[in-house]
Amino acid sequence: MKCPKCQAEAPETQKFCGECGSKLYKICPSCGFQNPPSYKFCGECGHKFIPHTQLTPKAVPLDWKIEKIQRYLPKGLAEKIILQKGKIEGEHRLVTVMFCDMEGFTSLVEKVGREEAYNIMDQVYEILIHKVHEYEGAVNVSV
Repeated sequence: MKCPKCQAEAPETQKFCGECGSKLYKICPSCGFQNPPSYKFCGECGHKFIPHTQLTPKAVPLDWKIEKIQRYLPKGLAEKIILQKGKIEGEHRLVTVMFCDMEGFTSLVEKVGREEAYNIMDQVYEILIHKVHEYEGAVNVSV
């Protein structure tokens, strides 16, 4: 497990980080509850923790990834990524994830119709995407 403060690796049996002395805990990805390191299930919601060894990512070529996400990137940023391909392949970095949920979307569609609801959401996405791109971010839209 990783220390929430300094990100140092620590055995699952430890209660405190050997690097910085911080208390170690598992944060439940389902509800956000802080659990003791030894828990196999969340003490708040019962979510099963997957052992770290089972989380090995599948190797996917960078070219495939770039082709897949290119439609969500502004042209300049996509070209910048392609030019720096050798430097960034296999790179790990801290990211910020923004999740947007439209409250009352179903009732909106019922009131204004599908076409108008689509037009409204298209405008919302355009505003959000431009703001993210201002900071050279990338957008992956999931529905």
